Amino acid sequence: MPGNKYNGNSSIPTSRIERLLRERELRRSSKASHSNDATDSNRGSELSEHELNSPRVSYVEQYLEGASAFSGPDGVPFRQRLLVVANRLPVSAVRRGEETWSLEISAGGLVSALLGVKEFEARWIGWAGVNVPDEAGQKALTKALADKRCIPVFLDEEIVHQYYNGYCNNILWPLFHYLGLPQEERLATTRSFQSQFAAYEKANQMFADVVNAHYEEGDVVWCHDYHLMFLPSCLKKYNSKMKVGWFLHTPFPSSEIHRTLPSRSELLRAVLAADLVGFHTYDYARHFVSACTRILGLEGTPEGVEDQGRLTRVAAFPIGIDSDRFIRALELPQVQDHIKELKDRFSGRKVMLGVDRLDMIKGIPQKILAFEKFLEENAEWRDKVVLLQIAVPTRTDVPEYQKLTSQVHEIVGRINGRFGTLTAVPIHHLDRSLDFHALCALYAVTDIALVTSLRDGMNLVSYEFVACQDSKKGVLILSEFAGAAQSLGAGAILVNPWNITEVANSIGTALRMGAEEREKRHLHNFHHVTTHTAQEWAETFVSELNDTVVEAQQRIRQAPPQLPVKDAIEQYLHSNNRLLILGFNATLTEAVDTPGRRGGDQIREMELKLHPELKESLRAICNDPKTTIVVLSGSERKVLDENFGDYNMWLAAENGMFLRYTEGSWMTTMPEHLNMEWVESVKHVFEYFTERTPRSHYERRDTSLVWNYKYADAEFGRLQARDMLQHLWTGPISNASVDVVQGSRSVEVRAVGVTKGAAIDRILGEIVHSKSISAPIDYVLCIGHFLGKDEDVFTFFEPDLPSESTFGIQRAKVTDGLKPPGERRPPSKVPTSRSSSKSSHSSKAQRAQPSNPEKKTGNSNYYGNGGRRQSPDKTSWNVLDLKAENYFSCSVGRTRTNARYLLSTSDDVVAFMKELADESSSSGV
Repeated sequence: MPGNKYNGNSSIPTSRIERLLRERELRRSSKASHSNDATDSNRGSELSEHELNSPRVSYVEQYLEGASAFSGPDGVPFRQRLLVVANRLPVSAVRRGEETWSLEISAGGLVSALLGVKEFEARWIGWAGVNVPDEAGQKALTKALADKRCIPVFLDEEIVHQYYNGYCNNILWPLFHYLGLPQEERLATTRSFQSQFAAYEKANQMFADVVNAHYEEGDVVWCHDYHLMFLPSCLKKYNSKMKVGWFLHTPFPSSEIHRTLPSRSELLRAVLAADLVGFHTYDYARHFVSACTRILGLEGTPEGVEDQGRLTRVAAFPIGIDSDRFIRALELPQVQDHIKELKDRFSGRKVMLGVDRLDMIKGIPQKILAFEKFLEENAEWRDKVVLLQIAVPTRTDVPEYQKLTSQVHEIVGRINGRFGTLTAVPIHHLDRSLDFHALCALYAVTDIALVTSLRDGMNLVSYEFVACQDSKKGVLILSEFAGAAQSLGAGAILVNPWNITEVANSIGTALRMGAEEREKRHLHNFHHVTTHTAQEWAETFVSELNDTVVEAQQRIRQAPPQLPVKDAIEQYLHSNNRLLILGFNATLTEAVDTPGRRGGDQIREMELKLHPELKESLRAICNDPKTTIVVLSGSERKVLDENFGDYNMWLAAENGMFLRYTEGSWMTTMPEHLNMEWVESVKHVFEYFTERTPRSHYERRDTSLVWNYKYADAEFGRLQARDMLQHLWTGPISNASVDVVQGSRSVEVRAVGVTKGAAIDRILGEIVHSKSISAPIDYVLCIGHFLGKDEDVFTFFEPDLPSESTFGIQRAKVTDGLKPPGERRPPSKVPTSRSSSKSSHSSKAQRAQPSNPEKKTGNSNYYGNGGRRQSPDKTSWNVLDLKAENYFSCSVGRTRTNARYLLSTSDDVVAFMKELADESSSSGV
């Protein structure tokens, strides 16, 4: 996109913090230049006298109609486009005729947030709040909305009923506010849960179709709120390179609450498709990451959530308000008149104010009851304080809300009857909203603002109150369950709204607070409100979204590419002597993850089984005389026997420490004097932690012990693993010659030098001698899901080695790895270059003969006593004639790997092996 500074910019700093700091400075300098430009017509935070005297909707309307300010002389946009996707447009449409529409601006917090954001050219996509079944009406409305930079999504009445009234308002909204799922009888009015969820998915796809139709390369797509949790997934399926952010304006509940939702996993995975996921507070972000960890079994990191190497950034972005607009409004004559009237009306009385939607989560009954308790215990204040409660009606057709309204009216009437007089009442309750100017005046005369939300995403009423209090410097009493408590908590009095006594006492504290303390508290909050504005919130989110995409692209470049299946098969067919080294677990096994549940089926996973769809193709490859297959696994011998006993292949159990050809017997490749005295003491530790950690288990093998906590509670399992490691290092293995290998959810203790890469040397020697290989191996395919400690198997065959370490140079004795740590040779670093210089391989073809041409057959005395082969100390590399294009190392499901290539799952391995077998069979090779 022309002029898009986020695309193709080679000067972007490498550090994420450096990039974000640079963006921050650019935004500040841009704002400074705009403030000095008197001709700037883009409606931002700087308002004219006329604008301030205009109604709020006029102000927003001018902003929405400001599209021309974003185009150059040739009509080409020169700013990055921002597609804002929300359930509702900032415009409501009313039909006046077949092709005639009148539009009413319904300004909300999101519109205010984007006012004055000059960096982006915003386009709004959403539902216009009206059903338009005919094509002519849809075209006319689309044209009318285009002037407001709005793009409609047309939803029919049935979809709205099921998706919006049903799933969004009846399922997600109560759950996210800790009200729990509704009971079946309440669901009857909006049909079943399944049909609502289907409508929710369909509606999200309809939004995605509209976005896709208007998307241009370089656009940023910003999805908003719980109505559109499926949207990021729909968009990424259409275009994986699309920049997608998702922001939740409500709380996100703890994982224990979210896991009660039947569609819990689908929603989480859909949101994780976004590049950046934002919440108002760190608590909500932490709950989301915890839900992904506990429910999906994914890895939570300080940056966000990681799944198969892909990182979704999760962060907190507290929203603000357009504070300048409130501050300037106080100077208007009509607002000053309102202020004078209110001061005269409540002269001699302290004014307490509550402004809320009439909703269960706002804690209005708790607020009024706390005020009643204060009046009971403080008789001297009964004629000196008044509570003004503005309760804006909402969802008046819902029985629960009707019941709440009646309850509030009953409590107000009782208190006024008890403490009121003929000339004054303690509570003034209004079931309606106020216009902007009246609200500003009310904020300005208030002594105490009382916000008692039982659960609130942010609650911007507290911000608006602070912005209007520069003169009065009133006190804010704020619920600790409102998101604003994390931002304004230092200057406010925080309360638990469920504790009526605490709230009543806080009212007394606020009324008696001295002027000096009030000023200190106010100045602290006023500074935050005026610096953390809505515009700053929007700019920060989009800036971080752009940077997240940059960082993801860098991460992708660092990760190996997908396995080039066609090339791997072609080289296989043209080679004469092939070696295939295959892992077992998570490579040749059947995936056992259960959709919607963390980790999968524990019993099935503990019993490793060969993927049933792999058996036929694997047998065909094994029967090829030009191909040698080695299954290299950490599993016990009996597990490999059960799964591969009928195939013509080599089995290497316990990381290669035990080896056999399927027609022979097991031999050990371990050094004879391997010290295993540590096993019993480590076993006792593993048993202890297994008993203390539900759903964990441990396996005892001949050369190692493994403790697995994949199915335990994720956080508890990590704590237990950390405790275990501390105990092991200070006790049983403090002086033992062992390695501790940590997996994603496992701890393994094994003898030093027991790795798959170290075992390959010995395994090759056995294979060469037993099969009497006289032709060099000219093709190697190594595929596996190996722990980091075992990934040396990938670099073992790497042809791109320095000249002093190329073929013909004997590898170090395996026993070197078993010496005490002080005598151990440092491991040489293998370069990860992927180049295939012809000169570096020109002499390899001459090294065709094995180092020991002696031929051995069967299982005669070659294996010596006790099944241990009297193998030479060293194995020469000249049994290989391996060029770079004939070596394919492939990690399964691990992006941080030494392998050249990737396959995502064992299903991809199955598909590849099938294709390999089919091509080999059809070509007759």
